[in-house]
Amino acid sequence: MNLLDANDRPGTYPPSWYAATTGLLPPFPALSGETTADVCVVGGGYTGLSAALHLAEAGLSVVLLEAQRVGFGASGRNGGQLGSGQRQDQMALEKIVGPEDAAKLWALGEEAKACVKGLVDRHGIECHLKPGVAWTAGSEGEVHHLHDYAAHLQARYAYPHIELLDEAACRALCPSPAYRGGVLDMGAGHLHPLAFALGLARAAAGAGAVIHEGSRVERIDEGAEVVVHTAGGRVRARHLVLGCNGYLGALDGRVAARVMPINNFVAATEPLGEEAAKVLTRDVAVADDKFVVNYFRLSHDRRLLFGGGESYGYRFPADIAAKVRKPMTEVFPHLKDVRIDYAWGGTLAITMKRLPQFARLAPNVLSASGYSGHGVGTATHAGFLMAQAIRGEAEGFDTMARMPTPRFPGGPALRTPLLVLAMTWFALRDRLGV
Repeated sequence: MNLLDANDRPGTYPPSWYAATTGLLPPFPALSGETTADVCVVGGGYTGLSAALHLAEAGLSVVLLEAQRVGFGASGRNGGQLGSGQRQDQMALEKIVGPEDAAKLWALGEEAKACVKGLVDRHGIECHLKPGVAWTAGSEGEVHHLHDYAAHLQARYAYPHIELLDEAACRALCPSPAYRGGVLDMGAGHLHPLAFALGLARAAAGAGAVIHEGSRVERIDEGAEVVVHTAGGRVRARHLVLGCNGYLGALDGRVAARVMPINNFVAATEPLGEEAAKVLTRDVAVADDKFVVNYFRLSHDRRLLFGGGESYGYRFPADIAAKVRKPMTEVFPHLKDVRIDYAWGGTLAITMKRLPQFARLAPNVLSASGYSGHGVGTATHAGFLMAQAIRGEAEGFDTMARMPTPRFPGGPALRTPLLVLAMTWFALRDRLGV
């Protein structure tokens, strides 16, 4: 079974609040026959759309192949948070890659946020982009860690956009009994993820990129000229960009060994009206310190959009709303009886160290994936960095590619059961407050 088919109807967006609140694009035609291009892009999420847009704007001919619809995968289903830095914090990165590369990675993280904000502004993408992401903690020790980290960012990286939240300030922002404090990063942001993806697709097509939906790639022949095969045709190209993330399947074993798909779930409540102030008093997003992160924000029509719970394997649970309601009511007990109007699942991809996997698989084949829940900025920026690398400016891509992304132990056959054991242990630690 392939994740492209496991939980969704072919060619159809999931029944999410996102799909219900943005104007969908008319379908792009499937690939038919043989065509040529300077670059073939596989995957119509943030990575592929950004790569296609930036390459087309640079004057290269681009063909993008998407198995379903553009923005169909994690790009159109995620929590919409545009975070600072990388998925791992800077203190961890300084230990992993050293201070010099850590500083470069921080600069690239800032560039990623600017990339998203610039694309939204330059192309007039209506995606409700707003500033502010809070990180909240459930223990005094974790609050101290977040405050120390904010001080570290200010001292070493001259980052001035974080507000410290003690318990009173945190409760004033987010009236939940689950949190003891945190930080508020006003340099980060949040947006409507599917509207952003569709805006990128519209801009890429407008710049001259040729997009084919319903065009699942079945085989790739590498060489001086790359040949990409679908059921309906093939693309011959000088360069190939892989942007498949959690939907890669068996298309490339070198990436699949280091990038693993997992499922995550989001629910949208009924409109809360004035009761929304009992969830958030400012229009910011929140993510907490759990190993399986809870993340939430208010929509522009005053619903709570709450993400929580993960699953491993192919199938989504039968009752996604119940899956999300459990962590939602742990954070907001007063919402135990609130109506859930939309609930959906999505497949993202993680790596062993929760660092993105950038790889030059061949001289003319580039891949980026494994964003581990940090994809709004990093995936969009990855497309830009791969476009730059194809044009001969590879410093940013190469810096990202130096981050270690080891193979999952046990290979594809054992990585899921081993991950389940690990995640069960960490979930138990969350419940025990360890």
